[in-house]
Amino acid sequence: MELYCILMRKTKITLLIFFCLINYLNVLAQYTEQINSNRPGYSIGAFSVGKGVIQAETGFEIRNYKHNNYNESKVNGTVAFLSLRWGFLFEQLELTYDGSYMFDKFTNNIPSIPIEKKRSGFLQNFMGIKYLVFDPYKKEKEVNNYSWKANNGFKIKDLIPAVSITVGANYDPFIEENPYPYGDLFAIFYRPIFNRTLFYTPPTPSPLSLKGIIATQSHFLSTWVFVTNFSLKKYLSDFVEKNYILTLTHTFSPVWSVYIENQGIISERYSDNFFRAGAAYLVGNNLQVEATVAGNTKSTPSHISLNAGASYRLDFHKDYKDPRKIEKKKMKKEEKVMKKMTRKTNKKEKKRNKRARKKPKQ
Repeated sequence: MELYCILMRKTKITLLIFFCLINYLNVLAQYTEQINSNRPGYSIGAFSVGKGVIQAETGFEIRNYKHNNYNESKVNGTVAFLSLRWGFLFEQLELTYDGSYMFDKFTNNIPSIPIEKKRSGFLQNFMGIKYLVFDPYKKEKEVNNYSWKANNGFKIKDLIPAVSITVGANYDPFIEENPYPYGDLFAIFYRPIFNRTLFYTPPTPSPLSLKGIIATQSHFLSTWVFVTNFSLKKYLSDFVEKNYILTLTHTFSPVWSVYIENQGIISERYSDNFFRAGAAYLVGNNLQVEATVAGNTKSTPSHISLNAGASYRLDFHKDYKDPRKIEKKKMKKEEKVMKKMTRKTNKKEKKRNKRARKKPKQ
């Protein structure tokens, strides 16, 4: 019986190791019990929402632009944002949609009598796939029960970021009527000679363009997260755009967090530099609300905006528990049953031996 128990124990250990190897990609994966949102801010994190999770992130932004070179001509508008994220196949993969649509009133102050025009169009209509290339946090940190500093202090290795790649395409079915070619809200003034700009037709971009993003994400000092995005947008169009975003987030309570962000846009058609700051509040494990204020550093055009939004997820994640812990718990339960059976067998054996000793001799 003891030999049987030893063999069973070794078999269970072997199966546990094999099970962990098979599920290596899912162990300590990206699913979190609380919602993981890209909002607030414009950057995207390196991690996906987790397999089986469907998440919506939406918001509205009020924008005001003034262009110093064109007699303070201005644009007052509202932008609607919608991001849909779905974790599928395995933890590292996410299908994502990012859309933004703008409604505005354009005021041309160059003529003696200002000219006003209402406009609308897509700023973004992107569909892509994100894949986590490198995850430094897949291994659990060892907890030091004797030192708070050892568990929460700063370590250089904490700066090693998780890295993901997002690739996809932006498609605008109404590109010919879009008044914001290449993101330029003052496209009608692209030529410097004013008496010709009123009749100028801006270039029409291709309806389909490609986009790629490299995102990194570092966690340090328990409450700080640093995210970087480096992207190439509008590839296949006449004016390719390079873009970077740096986002620093600090969580100062279980439900409150604040962030600051810098975004740079580099293109032959339109370039800018934005700064944003805001806060987020965790209403529940599946709901987050937030607000942001933003501005830029130039006057051609100047920009100020207010943004508010919310993120909500439908959590159909089933295998977020660590498979090693599940298997270990199962092994303990089976060992307990085997020990109980062993005790019963030994007890019966002792009774038989006792009766055999008491049996009278023939």
